[in-house]
Amino acid sequence: MRYKKLIGRMTLEEKASLLSGENFWKTKRIDRLGIPSITLADGPHGIRKQEGDADHLGLHKGVPATCFPPGSTVANSWDPSLSQRIGSALGEEARYHGVDVVLGPGMNIKRDPLCGRSFEYLSEDPYLSGKMAAGYVVGIQERGVVSCPKHFVANNQEHLRMTSNSVIDSRTLHEIYLKGFEIVVKEAHPKAMMSAYNQVNGTYANEHSELLQDILVKQWGFSGFVVTDWGGSNDHISGVLAGSHLEMPATGGDSDRELVKAVELGLLSESVLDQRVDELLHVIFTIKKLQEESSYTYDVDGNHQLAQKVAEESTVLLKNDDDILPLPDYTRVAIIGDFAKTPRYQGAGSSLVNPTKLDNFVDAVADSSLDVIGYAQGFLRSGKSKPSLIKEACSLASEADVVLYFMGLEEVRETEGMDRTHASLSENQVSLLKTLYGFNKHIVVVLSCGSYVEMDWLDRCKGLLHGYLGGQAGAKGVVRILTGEVNPSGKLSETYPFLYKDTPTYPYYPGKGRTAEYREGLYVGYRYYSTIDKSVQFPFGYGLSYTQFDYSDLKVTQSEVSCNLTNTGSVAGSEIVQLYLGFRGTSYVAPVFRPAKELKGFSKIYLQPGETQRVSISFNQDAFGFYSIQSHQFEVISGEYTIMLGASVEDIRLEELIFVNGSLDTCDIYDSRVLEHYFSGDITEVSDEEFELLLGRPLPPSERDRSKPLTLNDPVKELRYAKSFLARRVGGMLRYLKNRSIKKGKPDLNILFMYNIPFRGIAKMMNGMVSMEMTHTLLYMANGHPFRGLCRLFGGWCRLRKAKKETTNTLRQAGESSQTFTHNQSGGFDD
Repeated sequence: MRYKKLIGRMTLEEKASLLSGENFWKTKRIDRLGIPSITLADGPHGIRKQEGDADHLGLHKGVPATCFPPGSTVANSWDPSLSQRIGSALGEEARYHGVDVVLGPGMNIKRDPLCGRSFEYLSEDPYLSGKMAAGYVVGIQERGVVSCPKHFVANNQEHLRMTSNSVIDSRTLHEIYLKGFEIVVKEAHPKAMMSAYNQVNGTYANEHSELLQDILVKQWGFSGFVVTDWGGSNDHISGVLAGSHLEMPATGGDSDRELVKAVELGLLSESVLDQRVDELLHVIFTIKKLQEESSYTYDVDGNHQLAQKVAEESTVLLKNDDDILPLPDYTRVAIIGDFAKTPRYQGAGSSLVNPTKLDNFVDAVADSSLDVIGYAQGFLRSGKSKPSLIKEACSLASEADVVLYFMGLEEVRETEGMDRTHASLSENQVSLLKTLYGFNKHIVVVLSCGSYVEMDWLDRCKGLLHGYLGGQAGAKGVVRILTGEVNPSGKLSETYPFLYKDTPTYPYYPGKGRTAEYREGLYVGYRYYSTIDKSVQFPFGYGLSYTQFDYSDLKVTQSEVSCNLTNTGSVAGSEIVQLYLGFRGTSYVAPVFRPAKELKGFSKIYLQPGETQRVSISFNQDAFGFYSIQSHQFEVISGEYTIMLGASVEDIRLEELIFVNGSLDTCDIYDSRVLEHYFSGDITEVSDEEFELLLGRPLPPSERDRSKPLTLNDPVKELRYAKSFLARRVGGMLRYLKNRSIKKGKPDLNILFMYNIPFRGIAKMMNGMVSMEMTHTLLYMANGHPFRGLCRLFGGWCRLRKAKKETTNTLRQAGESSQTFTHNQSGGFDD
């Protein structure tokens, strides 16, 4: 241990106290030992430090901070150096606001387009996610601030996210859902990691020793601390045993007392507690020492300009019939759509940033070369129709050379705590587009949303510019792209199928009950479409430019692929060269099912007109690997592999076969006769029996047995089925309030959170006002004993008050009986 003497001077109560929060955002400090507290804050795309009332849902405004485009937008840039610049700016602003740990980036795989939090996440592909997230981490930490990637791992739906069990086979877990985190840990070395709310194959992620110790620490070399998602601790003792360090937010000392009692009863070794304290202290002292070396301010205007640059690099041009874009000078344009005036620039929930500035398109376009003849709101954000708005929009459209129509998803459709129920845009927006088309065929749609939407309306526009969620300065970036000042270079980091029902997860998402079954296995996103050769509207990696690029002279070695890239158009621009690998096998190797194409590298290259550059993308033996369920490690099968370079996963320009000598010459893991859907890639009708064969174990029950009493890990919404009449009334009222807030178009995130939170979360999220003992009593009341439970509840409240006083006195006496110590240069005591 690094701080053996320091920990030796602590009382048992002091050690336990360090492993949970002091309040909603800060850890505890021990003044007599010179141990400071640290401040954590949300920050995937902007610092959300709250002053005053604190919450985890973005309900109360944070201090003003730069709102950069969210992760789903930035990933379309395919530029890790750009995400590193964002991270550096986030680190500067965190230092300025006194934040020590930035909770981000968010990097869960976009398993299904309807996940309500997709706007925060980077991609459906783990390699792209890992590389982009690594940029964020390096940038944040080079400013002396800790980056905390999240949510580790398999947290891919918002519905029942705190109680759901992600049922996933070992190979899919390692190749898809862990791979991005592995890249981040090995390449960027984050000093913290946030565990996910959900269970992974029956064990809560925060108590999963295989994930937190065997994989994260022993295999990947992680040396930071693990913090729970807020309220995500199921059992603090089990978490500490498994390798988790910090439970957030504060529980008023309730969790501390649990740890002390566990040590006293022999349920938790004090040496394990010491180890967790030592690991946490190492990060605390390291960052505090770094922060002593310099202070930080930040350039408000400079970061606003950077946010604009990010939006410009990440916007994707999806359609450009008849080269309608860029718009020539003095083009008479009509601006239509509510999003032009009131932008959608970020999602809702814990990542909600209070921007330092906010641009909108109507104001931003005034300084451009375009001749704006007017603006019309066109539609109501609520989805309701208003004839006067339609009439005004059509009249304006009839007078313009080009209509710029701003469509998008409303705030209620992309929010933490709630998944989308469908992938369509609001009918009133689509209907208006079709009506406008009757007045003016020259329509360019500017789309604002954080993830995939269906586009059955695409034939009613000539141009489609997808700005995703552009952050606080995205509007000016859109102006510059429309006018040709900037050549669009973004490419999709997720697939756009024609219809949502075409997605591989359509039959399985979301898990409605206790389980989320990952029956699609490896075939997430483009891995599915390319394997079964299914047409999509826009493939993974797709994006248009105002110029053209030619690929030639492919050369492949065992560690590098290269080609010549030439800008054959008339304007400068950037191209993203993408490397995909495909396993061909040999006649003597038993088959192992694999996707047809897997991304293994990329490079973004800027070229002047007529310029040629040699592009090289390196790879190593790991690129050819698959996770073996026999050896429990990645293996490479000897055989032929196709090396492919392309402009998207479906636009392969150059390819070549190579033979790779691997760690296995033969492989007999699977039986293609019983896993036929996984070998074909057509996994939309996987039976229980076939999925169990893939898992190697029986399926857990997917529904709660409602004849049994409620438990700590049942969601509060299950009160509707409680034995107590009063409890059923409370559950019914919560459901009514939830549905009413959704119908209003602005969901009450507090109600959503309470509706889906497990009963244990009542103790974990109320800052010590309710103990775990009292939560057990509330369950006792709900399970049919309301009146006897009242007496127990009062007794639990009295015992909680007494315990708090005893803990306070114990810690105070420890402080009074000891001298104050100072630290050496390394941040601790000399041993």
